[in-house]
Amino acid sequence: MTSGPPKTPGSFADWTTRRWLRVGVTGALVVLAALGSLGGWAMWRTSQITASLVGRRSPALIESIRIEAAMVNQETGIRGYGVTGRPDFLQPYARGAADQRTATRRLRPLLRGDDRGLADLAAVERYAGAWRTHIAGPVSAAAPGEAARIAAQRADAGKADFDALRGAMTRQQAHLWDERIAATRELRRATTLRDWMFAVIAVVILLVAALVFEALRRGVTGPLTRLGSAAREVAQGRFDRSLEGTGPADLRLLAADVDSMRLRLVEELRFTEGARRMLDEQAEELKRSNAELEQFAYVASHDLQEPLRKVSSFTQLLQRRYGGQLDAKADQYIAFAVDGANRMQNLINDLLAFSRVGRVHNEQQTVDLEKVLTRTLGDLSVSVEETGADITHDALPTVVGDPTQLGMLWQNLLSNAIKFRSPDRPPRIHVGAARDGDTWRFTVTDNGIGIAPEFQEKVFVLFQRLHTKDAYPGTGIGLAMCKKVVEFHGGTIGIDPGHQTGTRVLVALPALAAAPAAPDREARP
Repeated sequence: MTSGPPKTPGSFADWTTRRWLRVGVTGALVVLAALGSLGGWAMWRTSQITASLVGRRSPALIESIRIEAAMVNQETGIRGYGVTGRPDFLQPYARGAADQRTATRRLRPLLRGDDRGLADLAAVERYAGAWRTHIAGPVSAAAPGEAARIAAQRADAGKADFDALRGAMTRQQAHLWDERIAATRELRRATTLRDWMFAVIAVVILLVAALVFEALRRGVTGPLTRLGSAAREVAQGRFDRSLEGTGPADLRLLAADVDSMRLRLVEELRFTEGARRMLDEQAEELKRSNAELEQFAYVASHDLQEPLRKVSSFTQLLQRRYGGQLDAKADQYIAFAVDGANRMQNLINDLLAFSRVGRVHNEQQTVDLEKVLTRTLGDLSVSVEETGADITHDALPTVVGDPTQLGMLWQNLLSNAIKFRSPDRPPRIHVGAARDGDTWRFTVTDNGIGIAPEFQEKVFVLFQRLHTKDAYPGTGIGLAMCKKVVEFHGGTIGIDPGHQTGTRVLVALPALAAAPAAPDREARP
């Protein structure tokens, strides 16, 4: 992967995805926090103006109007009482005075901090007090007959005092109206500012979201998509496709690592291709070698057998016709020739049987080992009867394999157990079987001469003999053939080193899935 120009330490090109995300998220949070603060201030400002308008300005104007109404009621009651002298006209005056005091008590806290409003209220109270001192107090305190005279005498002064009071209340209400209108305008401006601010906040949030999306597309998803597409092309066989990374530093490093892996795969493929060619050549060699072995087997089974039979037949004929007529040396030489010819014929037959394992006999099917063992015991009945062997076995299962090869396995194991019996006792042989998970473990145990520990591995090698042919006849192929049969069926074979008296051969073969166990039975010859 080609590298670009050198990057300045600490430049943006060296930033990783995590750093970009951290900076981006921090910036977005700062912007959102600032916008939230402005929005909160706008909301607070609007609520403050609303509270002032609803909680102070409007109630103050209402209380001022109530004071005016209460003063009008008082003036009407005093004028009526002064004209008619009827005491019932004093009731509106008393209610008006009470309403005035109540409204005044409510208005004063609403004007706290408003110097002009407090001054207007003081003027109203002053003029109201003057009117009450000059007119209302004396008239209301006078008797009905006297009240008319006092009212008539002080009519002009009372009118002047009340007109002054009206003027003060008018100025007060005008000032309160102006303040209410100003507060309403300020609320309208604050509401407009709030709405515009929230609109700007919404636009900025959309812009931030768009910037974040575009930054992720350009810096993360885009480079990852391109890298993934290039990796898929490499996976489909385009190993010459170079993977070039873009975006943050860690994504470029990832692309470089993937490209290094691609180059390593290319090298491995070159090596594998060379190895495959070598394997093909070796396969051809093996094919030619197998063809030669097939030819050798054909020659051994046909062309070599015929002259060997002639040698064996004529030496046996010489032995029968001239035996005892020549000297002892001649009889010994003829016996050597007959024995050599017979041994050569047995050796060729055993080699042919060994070469056929997995090549000629290879019919995979379910095999009932119980039946195979029964046939094997029938074939060995003569040896069993001559030696007095006692052969028992456990219930044997059904496995998958070639029946001919498995028959050869049992025949070699049992014939070896009979052949290598102890001269001091009749042979006793037991075939055991036990299921161990997915494996059947078989044992062939005898009480024969046994095998020394140092030879327990060598006995499975071709042509390995532990005894002379005079002591125990044979070609030394039997156990080697057993090992080849077992390994061909995917199993293992060996000698139990812990068994003391005689020999115990251990055989393991794959088990059928949910293979039914045969009923217990015992076979004797």
